[in-house]
Amino acid sequence: MPDFVHLHLHTDYSMLDGASDVEKLCRRVQEQGMSAVAMTDHGNMFGAVHFVNAAKQHGLKPIVGCELYVCKKDDHNTKRTPPDGDTYNHLIILAENDEGYRNLVKITSEASLHGHYYKPRI
Repeated sequence: MPDFVHLHLHTDYSMLDGASDVEKLCRRVQEQGMSAVAMTDHGNMFGAVHFVNAAKQHGLKPIVGCELYVCKKDDHNTKRTPPDGDTYNHLIILAENDEGYRNLVKITSEASLHGHYYKPRI
């Protein structure tokens, strides 16, 4: 199965959603003969450094990404309670290089600082 690569995968850095320990994940991916693995946690990049280091330690190509919450309303009004029809969609973003990683960090930081309304939204 060396041609298969997980591109949508949550780790234990996805709050209340992921259960994969990064070290165990990378060890298992290596055992399966895969050459790369992606981490796309929900709305955050908290585990990126840990993930990259673990993947490299196991000879894997780390693919850093995030599953973003894209809100349908653009006002980001955080005063409404409960959510007044402000639903969201999920969007998987993968960083191709260092510039992509830096852009993803900016997006997720903005979502946490200014778009957080139950979830860090963009």
